[in-house]
Amino acid sequence: MILCCSTPMIPADSLTAQAELLRDWGYEAIAVFQPVDAWNRDVHAELVALESRTGVRPVEFVLTGDIYGNAMSEDSELRARCRDMYRQAADVCAELGLVTEIEFEYGPQDPMPLFDPYQQLTSAQDQEFTAFYAELLDRVAGSEGAVLLEPLNRYESRYLNSVADNLDVVTRVAHPNAGLLPDTFHMSIEESSIPDALRLASAHVRHVHLGDSNRLLPGYGALDWDGIFQALRDIDYRGAINLECSTSGDPATTLPQTAARLRELIDA
Repeated sequence: MILCCSTPMIPADSLTAQAELLRDWGYEAIAVFQPVDAWNRDVHAELVALESRTGVRPVEFVLTGDIYGNAMSEDSELRARCRDMYRQAADVCAELGLVTEIEFEYGPQDPMPLFDPYQQLTSAQDQEFTAFYAELLDRVAGSEGAVLLEPLNRYESRYLNSVADNLDVVTRVAHPNAGLLPDTFHMSIEESSIPDALRLASAHVRHVHLGDSNRLLPGYGALDWDGIFQALRDIDYRGAINLECSTSGDPATTLPQTAARLRELIDA
C-alpha cells in the first residue's frame, strides 16, 4: 500500500513545498485537491514535474470549487459548469495516470435525511448519471487514469451512500477505468461493517480515503483500524491509502506520527 496525504492538510503554499514536506514526514504520494480558480499552466507544469523533483508521486487529482458536486443539478448552467470541471480533471488523470472521483451530488442536505437513508435513484436519474459517468470514463480510456465513484454519507448526498449501491453502478458500466473509492469516514456512518464492505468491493477498490469516525486522523476516533487494514490485505489492495481528514493539531507533529502508525498497520 502507498502512503498518501491530501493537499488541504499540508501547510505549504505550493505543490512542490507540500510534496517535500510529505517526503520528509514519511509519505510516498500526494493527492492534489486543486482549486479550479487557481488552475493554470504553471500549476499544471508543476504537477507534471512533481515526482521527478521531489520523489513524491501524485496519485489523485480533483478540481475543487463552489461548483463541485453539481453534475446532476437541476440548474442547467451550474450542471454544465460542474461537468466541464470534471472533464478537465479527467483529462489530467488520463495524461498523468491519476485517479479522480465523482458523486451523484455533494453538499449539505436540507432537510437532513436522518430517517430516510439509502434513497434509490429513479430510472431517469440512474440513466443520466450513468451516461455522464461513462462519458468521463471514455475520456480516460486507454490510459492508466481512472474515474471512481465515492460513496458519501447521507448528510452530504441523498443517493449512492453505500458501497453496494455504488458497486452496482460500477459493475453495470463495466469499464476498465472505472472503480470505487471507499472513504472510511463516510463508511463509518453508512456501513454496518467497514471490513465487510471492503471485501464486498474487492478488486473494484482503486483508491482509499482514510479518516476516523470523527473525521480526524486514524487513531483519533472509534474505528477498528486493525480490522480495516486486515480487510485491505484480504482483498490484496496495493493502491494508495490517502489521508483525507483533519490533521488534529500541528500537522508537522501529527502527520509524521500518523505515517509511522499507518506503516505499522500496513506491515502487521
